[in-house]
Amino acid sequence: MTNPHYTESLRKLMEMLARLPGVGTRSAERMAFHLLKSPKEEALALADAIRSMKEQVRHCSICFNLTESDPCSICGNAGRDHEVICVVEQPKDLLQLESTGVFKGVYHVLLGRIAPLENVTPSELTIPQLLARIGPSVEGVASGVKEIILATNPTMEGDGTSLYLQQEIGRVAPHIAITRLARGLPAGAQIEYSNKAILADAISGRTKV
Repeated sequence: MTNPHYTESLRKLMEMLARLPGVGTRSAERMAFHLLKSPKEEALALADAIRSMKEQVRHCSICFNLTESDPCSICGNAGRDHEVICVVEQPKDLLQLESTGVFKGVYHVLLGRIAPLENVTPSELTIPQLLARIGPSVEGVASGVKEIILATNPTMEGDGTSLYLQQEIGRVAPHIAITRLARGLPAGAQIEYSNKAILADAISGRTKV
């Protein structure tokens, strides 16, 4: 609880800062006093940056990545391979994959994963939009997509989401190849230090040489 002797505006700022992930009451108090002591231009620049972000950043109407232009720079890039779509849970997953510079296709961001215990259903994600994106058009013309890469996280919910997507994609567009990201031993790892889950994935996902 903030000190009741603080001014109303200072107390409100502390309460708002304390709502941020990983920020407690003490940290919020330190941040608020830092902003109070900082030059007015610096504090207002932070406020303007937050306002600008909330007003300008939105989801791409095609892939649901975060963007300030629609479509996003990836969907609007004719040089990308639009026949291959990599499906991820969150925009941050897209950014991580994109940082490798290896994938040249396009993406689809689910904005979450199916989690029955948290009451997150397929309809609350962008799964319907993905199916509409890859299915036949109103005129019956195929989308042209040839492969869907399922890049959900290797968790119980992520695997459940992947399984659901396999079934739905197979129903809507059975001609599209469905693949998953490889799992197992990372380069440079030693078997003796790997856990059972990693070794199980490495064995089941072994490749022909």
